[in-house]
Amino acid sequence: MTAKYELRTTEAKGEGVFATQPFKAGELIMEGIIDQEFDYNTSHSAQIGLNRYVRHKGIIHKVNHSCDPNCGIKLHELGGHNFVAMRDIAVGEEICLDYAMRNYRIEFFPYECCCGAKNCRKRITGWVGLPEDRRKAYAGFVAPYLYELDELHARENRAQAV
Repeated sequence: MTAKYELRTTEAKGEGVFATQPFKAGELIMEGIIDQEFDYNTSHSAQIGLNRYVRHKGIIHKVNHSCDPNCGIKLHELGGHNFVAMRDIAVGEEICLDYAMRNYRIEFFPYECCCGAKNCRKRITGWVGLPEDRRKAYAGFVAPYLYELDELHARENRAQAV
C-alpha cells in the first residue's frame, strides 16, 4: 500500500506532513489511533474532552497548525481524531489543521503564529479564543466536545454572575 502522506522538513515550521496523493473534500486523510492518554495538555497532545488529552499513534501529531487549514476533525467511535479534507488537497501540499478545532485552550505556543495564511490570527489560539467567523467556517470539522465546553463555561459564568 502506498502512503497517502509523508513527513518532510519545512522552511519555517520544522517538520510537517505533506500529501503524496490528492485528496477530495470530505475524504479521510489520517485515522487517529489513540496511543496514550493524559490529564494535562502538551504541544503534541490533542484534547478529547474536559481534562482529557491524548497522543495519537504515527505522525498525526506532526500535522502543523494553520489559520487557514485544509483539513478538520471528525471523531471516530473510540474518541480519536480522524483528519478529513475540508477542501481538495493537491499532491505536495502541506496537510494543516487549525489547532482550535480540537483544543479549547492553548497555552503552550507563546510565540507568533508562522502559518503564513492571509487570515492569520498572529497567535495560535484555542477554540475559546476563536473569532465567530472562523467558528462558522469550521462547522462540521471540529471536535463536538468544544461546543459542550462552551456550554459548561457559559453555565459557570452565569452561576458566578448570580
